[in-house]
Amino acid sequence: MYRTNNCGELNISNVGSKVTLAGWVLRSRDLGGMTFIDLRDRYGITQVTFNMDEEAALCQKAMELGREFVIRVSGTVVERSSKNPKMPTGDIEIKASELDILNPSLVPPFTIEDSTDGGDDIRMKYRYLDLRRNPVKEKIMLRHRMAQETRKYLDGNGFIEVETPVLIKSTPEGARDFVVPSRMNPGEFYALPQSPQTFKQLLMVSGLDKYFQIVKCFRDEDLRADRQPEFTQIDCEMSFVEREDILSTFEGLVKHLFTTVKGIDIPVLERMSYTEAMEKYGNDKPDLRFGMLINNLAPVAKGKGFKVFDDAESILAIVVPGSSEYTRKELDALTEWVKRPQIGMTGLIYLKCNSDGSLKSSVDKFFSPEDLAAWKELVSANDGDLVLVLAGSKNKTVKAMSELRLEMGDRLGLRNPNEYRCCWVLDFPLLEKDEVSGRWHAMHHPFTSANPDDANLLTTDPGKVRANAYDMVINGVEVGGGSIRIHDKQLQKKMFELLGFSDDEAQAQFGFLMNAFEYGAPPHGGIAFGFDRLCSLFGGTETIRDFIAFPKNNAGRDVMIDSPSPLTVEQLKELNISVNK
Repeated sequence: MYRTNNCGELNISNVGSKVTLAGWVLRSRDLGGMTFIDLRDRYGITQVTFNMDEEAALCQKAMELGREFVIRVSGTVVERSSKNPKMPTGDIEIKASELDILNPSLVPPFTIEDSTDGGDDIRMKYRYLDLRRNPVKEKIMLRHRMAQETRKYLDGNGFIEVETPVLIKSTPEGARDFVVPSRMNPGEFYALPQSPQTFKQLLMVSGLDKYFQIVKCFRDEDLRADRQPEFTQIDCEMSFVEREDILSTFEGLVKHLFTTVKGIDIPVLERMSYTEAMEKYGNDKPDLRFGMLINNLAPVAKGKGFKVFDDAESILAIVVPGSSEYTRKELDALTEWVKRPQIGMTGLIYLKCNSDGSLKSSVDKFFSPEDLAAWKELVSANDGDLVLVLAGSKNKTVKAMSELRLEMGDRLGLRNPNEYRCCWVLDFPLLEKDEVSGRWHAMHHPFTSANPDDANLLTTDPGKVRANAYDMVINGVEVGGGSIRIHDKQLQKKMFELLGFSDDEAQAQFGFLMNAFEYGAPPHGGIAFGFDRLCSLFGGTETIRDFIAFPKNNAGRDVMIDSPSPLTVEQLKELNISVNK
């Protein structure tokens, strides 16, 4: 028997028991006649003692142990004379009587403790060692618990888990596919799924009614903190439902996860339209943890002879509470921040609403005190507040103001990762037009149905059609999105026409789905949650990489196994891929 107990469960009630533990040597301390070993496994740490006076040979063997040696030790549980209240096992220790070295270890390339001296690159290369550290292990365990609670909730609500294919057909819509050459079909390729979208719709045609899957998806995209080339979705679909059924069911899922995993009861989710989100927050994934809503300053700022404003398509302002004491140096730094290439503005204008009631702006020579008072009134600023203003073309200014709002929220400490504000964003545009090509594109995907109130606009004014779609947003992060689907073949055909597909192209790419719709497709809709993003939100960090056991780096590489890697000439020939000499 390798162990009778794990290293995290023994306590004062076990004193006198004979036990056997197994694990890794976290650290050892030689104090003359006594050697102390901290033995670690997945469950915790237990201190083991070796007494030179009582077991000289055993103690000598213990003194030879290095960090991360794998050992088995037997002995008696005794009460510690110097207790450690920070450890669950801190009241006891094991007085060793036997020691077996199961496997020695090289000196690890970084310290395997909560606070490590290893940088990201080295820890990624030795990820299997990094996973031994509590902060990393706990994130993987959080992910496990969230997956189990997700399955528990969905199973309890009548969903069945169905696996869909991983080798599928490539389509030109959406992000770039990862493709896989077919040896048995020379010159032809599979694609790895960006989503099981069409398969889950086919499952609704099949009558399975309620489907879910915690599924791997793949997108060949540039990477960032919340994006990996392979990621995991909670993918769901339901038949005979309207939008309200979807919102109710999956609001219930998120509330269940917060209750069971975080011990938090969240209120009924707020709802807002896409238009409201863009006007008040500057983006379609609003962070509701703080105010600083965006105001349209144009009604009181235009026509006063200030060319920057008079020529601007958009003039937007936010009120930064209690910040009128910002120094010139701090305001200059903010100006440089908005002029960075990532933001792209030419400058920043401010209005200080001083505590004594006076007003001071960076454009005093263009605006009278009465004009500035009108600014203050329009944005509902108070004495002591700071008003920040951006002006320029509409899309650029809206995006820049959204980023500035979030930046000020960070600087004022208003974006607490342990506070959760959730909402639904509804009524997205169904279509968006590419200004270069003039072609319509589906804002979500081509299977999204129109809002029933706008269906008549599909043929007359497609740009005004709202989608019967919905996104769930938590703390400014889109964690899930879905829609009520098109289930009528003729309507789906019309959508493909709007998107510029010829009949032959639509048939070649999606003929299997169109044909299925002719065999009694029920009304259906669904949603997919970014599982990695949900885990990172619940874990209080911004990067999803910490919650994936073996992630890729920002270049899309797995530095541990050195992947991607080239194939041999023989492999390429077998796959009928030409080799450049």
